[in-house]
Amino acid sequence: MIKNKMYVLGMLFSCFLTIQAQSILQETVQKLKSPNGAYEFTFYQKKNDSKEKQMYYTISFKEKTVLLESELGVLIENQTFESALAIPNDTCKVWGENLNFTGVQRNAVDETWKPVYGENSTIRNNYNEMIISFQKGETVKKVATEGYDKNKSYFMNVIVRAYNEGVAVRYHFPEPTNGLFLHIVGEQTQFTMPEETLAYYEPWAQGPYSLLPLKDWKGQSERPLTMKLANGLTVAIAEAQMTDYARMKFSLNTEKRNTLQASLYGSVDVIPAYATPWRLIMAAEKATDLITNNTIVLNLNPENQLKDVSWIKPGKVIRVSKMTQENAKKCVDFADERGLQYVHLDAGWYGPEMKMSSDATTVSETKDFNIPELAAYAASKGIGIWVYVNQRALIQQLDTILPLYKKWGIKGIKFGFVQVGNQRWTTWMHEAVKKCAEYGLMVDIHDEYRPTGFSRTYPNLMTQEGIRGNEEMPDADHNAILPFTRFLAGPADYTIAYYSKAIKNTHAHQLALSVVYYSPVQFLYWYDQPSDYQGEPEIEFFDEVKTVWDETKVLNGQIGEYITVARRNNTDWFVGAITNKQARKIKVPTTFLEKGKKYLMKSFQDNDEVQNRTKVAVKQQLIKGGEELSFDLKANGGVALIFKELKK
Repeated sequence: MIKNKMYVLGMLFSCFLTIQAQSILQETVQKLKSPNGAYEFTFYQKKNDSKEKQMYYTISFKEKTVLLESELGVLIENQTFESALAIPNDTCKVWGENLNFTGVQRNAVDETWKPVYGENSTIRNNYNEMIISFQKGETVKKVATEGYDKNKSYFMNVIVRAYNEGVAVRYHFPEPTNGLFLHIVGEQTQFTMPEETLAYYEPWAQGPYSLLPLKDWKGQSERPLTMKLANGLTVAIAEAQMTDYARMKFSLNTEKRNTLQASLYGSVDVIPAYATPWRLIMAAEKATDLITNNTIVLNLNPENQLKDVSWIKPGKVIRVSKMTQENAKKCVDFADERGLQYVHLDAGWYGPEMKMSSDATTVSETKDFNIPELAAYAASKGIGIWVYVNQRALIQQLDTILPLYKKWGIKGIKFGFVQVGNQRWTTWMHEAVKKCAEYGLMVDIHDEYRPTGFSRTYPNLMTQEGIRGNEEMPDADHNAILPFTRFLAGPADYTIAYYSKAIKNTHAHQLALSVVYYSPVQFLYWYDQPSDYQGEPEIEFFDEVKTVWDETKVLNGQIGEYITVARRNNTDWFVGAITNKQARKIKVPTTFLEKGKKYLMKSFQDNDEVQNRTKVAVKQQLIKGGEELSFDLKANGGVALIFKELKK
């Protein structure tokens, strides 16, 4: 039974202990195809013997099943709802039994936009859309006689967009005439998968992955959730435009086999007009296509809201690991010499980060930093300074520190140990990013936060953690899973280390990560310091590699096994390839180069014969565009490549 007057929009299932016979209401059947026809989304309502209705949907990709019949709906618990609509005060009243289909609007969009920065210099936004509207009671008769009026406020809409890259669905509540507010306590959104589906289960945002069937999970799984289907498809389910709602994770439905339930962190209070976050479903015959298609997350967010973006400058960062002014200046000098753009002061510069009493406007008495002087010294060499601030200080001092940091000459703030999940902290986080933009400050959010595309709307949000990276030194198997899972959501601050003895993978693997993993602000040398560098020639790759790109190609790969990515900045191409714990031969088709044209290729590859501690060989050779290259990768290894066009 649904307790505490819980009202279910479009839902009947939870109120009954037995499943009643159902029939499809043919007038509610609505289909939507992607522009290329590959995806087909089908919506319909069913009515049982008690004349109660339930919303369902299915999805197919190239005529293969992606989702079987799955439920849609939102759980509402609200006394105001009941009073405003004169609903009888029944313990198990199902609001959806009088929810009537009133019409559908259809729309098509095909446009191209330019991000401030990204994995590609242009992004195509091409989709077909339908807005399915519902109303209650006598209004339906009026609609039937007067026709559908798109300007009227209907009670609830289900909005569906079908892209060539995936399908997204959300719930929209139009502005009411009675001052109604909504207390959302959950969603009935389900994803019923075919038999024998396996999922890359991840219990928390910085957790490990396990390939599991859809049964006997211990708790919930993170999003995006990537799955292998028995029909050969790879499917990922993600979340987009989640800025003032509660975070979704995936639970297993206890009453329906192979069914994932959208589980919210907590309840949500909103005032309509209001739209919930997008539930995004992507499918691919080749798993690498999911990576290629990840721009759909940005497309599901509003356009850039910042008029001046000249101060937003991506780049590479070294962290000050020994917290003194002298060492910070050494890092500035190293950044200047090695083609980095930023130096970062990490936790502790203003006091114990976990104490509410620590003052982020003042350098700790235990540290000898003079931040304005350091920022000026760095600026004289074209280097910017970032600082870490724990959320405990941010929530108390945000309005004070932002103008102060701007005065000091700080370029960016790394938010630490953020609270994520519930509506309050989700809203606070995104509002804080907006405030940072007002003062020309870039943002990197650490710990459990995962992106849902907000960087399109406020591009000063450069990157975020929400990943098991080099702070925890994962193995090569994990690293080969990440591009197909976490990175589908957006950039990630993996904090690449290089000289640390704790690294479980080869040094060429670490070099290649800077291309395979996308982050507009890319932290390098995470556990290292300038004195660790002893003239190793392969560091040239970190010197040369970029953090934003004009074009990206995923050349090949298999989840958890290997991946090869090529990225172009201006006329130069960079390629990174990594393997898991198994040695393998990697093919690198150079179809991304102009066929027949000559290029100078420089390779950075593991080689035990090299007489230094890192064992990376640097070689160069002439190749022609279109050639297929091959490299033998060591277990846990990789290769990094630079291609420069030879000028006549």
